[in-house]
Amino acid sequence: MWRLKVGEGSGPWLRSTNGFLGRTAWEFDAGTGTPEERAEVERVWREFADGRFRRRESADLLMRLQYAKQNNQGKHHHRRLPPVKKLEEKDKVTEEIVLASLRRALDQFSSLQSDDGCWPGDFSGIMFIMPGLNGDGGWGTLILGSSSMFGTCSNYITLRFLGEELDANVALTQGRGWILSHGGATLVPQWGKIWLSILGVYDWSGNNPIFPELWLVPQFLPFHPGKFWCLCRMVYLPMAYLYGKKFVGPITPTILALREEIYDMPYHKIDWGQTRNTCAKEDLVCPRTMLQVWTSLYKCVEPVLSNWPINKLREKALNNLMEHIHYEDDNTQYLCICAVNKALNMVCCWAEDPNSDAFKRHLARIPDFLWLSEDGMKAQVYVNIEGDRAHAVNTSWAMLTLIYAGQIERDPTPLHRASKELINMQMDT
Repeated sequence: MWRLKVGEGSGPWLRSTNGFLGRTAWEFDAGTGTPEERAEVERVWREFADGRFRRRESADLLMRLQYAKQNNQGKHHHRRLPPVKKLEEKDKVTEEIVLASLRRALDQFSSLQSDDGCWPGDFSGIMFIMPGLNGDGGWGTLILGSSSMFGTCSNYITLRFLGEELDANVALTQGRGWILSHGGATLVPQWGKIWLSILGVYDWSGNNPIFPELWLVPQFLPFHPGKFWCLCRMVYLPMAYLYGKKFVGPITPTILALREEIYDMPYHKIDWGQTRNTCAKEDLVCPRTMLQVWTSLYKCVEPVLSNWPINKLREKALNNLMEHIHYEDDNTQYLCICAVNKALNMVCCWAEDPNSDAFKRHLARIPDFLWLSEDGMKAQVYVNIEGDRAHAVNTSWAMLTLIYAGQIERDPTPLHRASKELINMQMDT
């Protein structure tokens, strides 16, 4: 049975500046859980699956079930309060009714606080990592969004890597049908093209260039990547490294099969030069304009940078990028700024040396990003970045809510726990 662990961490490849305060990780233990608890978990999973097209958002019911037991909420947590009374149209809303409702809300919210003072929870954000299957057979890039080429290709390929076979899985059959009926995987947007190239189911020549040499230009220039918005900069940094190396993972039988499954023509007949700027209408956010010169850059600049003797400059640029990547990894305890560049940085470390300590530290931090609820396992967009301090903002907001709602007069314990966590989060300077 799955259990949420908070504030724990051990092993040679994990490290923390504050004893893993606020770290959350789900662990599976086959020996835990009573038959009643397991039946309850199966019930919430089944109910969500049955109604997934009516309500796609999860409510963190697995965590709530666990905390309800830990805090004895179901036995006596609300005994001092009068029973819930549903108001009719003619009923008058009195101060007593409002206060009773507020007290229940405070008790419920306080019961979800972890022992170390934070409030753990799902923060999956953009759901291209693991969105729900739509009724048309595709997957979206947002949990409430319509199907897209990026979301469908990503999830279809993921399921194939997990061992699902096309002939035995209805969702896969429908997903492949959606991809082919909307033009095939050559219409996947840029991030999809890059990931598919890394996996070996798309050719790097079908990508617009992401020159690693840009990081070597003088920093005072307006187009130096150091002037990009942080999330843009930290995502395209490893992308530039992988593009510069033209890195491709191992070509397995599954990869070869995928090359035949996600395109509407034979893989060896695809004109990759014609696919660089293609994008499915479902994924197109900003139409390409004539001001964009990516195609000419690929034709004129890329051949020069890729051949001797100018390719020596590319080697220098790639080494420079890896220095930045290692600095980011070390500075964030291998959690990075978000799930996107975490995965990319990890691939870069593997491409540099599959047996490196850096790659092993990346693997040890994967559980920090995985969150489990009644809709399954998914990836958190943000976790405890920069020294395990990401919960500071959420904990502060929660404290303000409790303070203004009068929790100090009722029971200051949740505020004491939260204050202790904020104090312990401070770093020595």
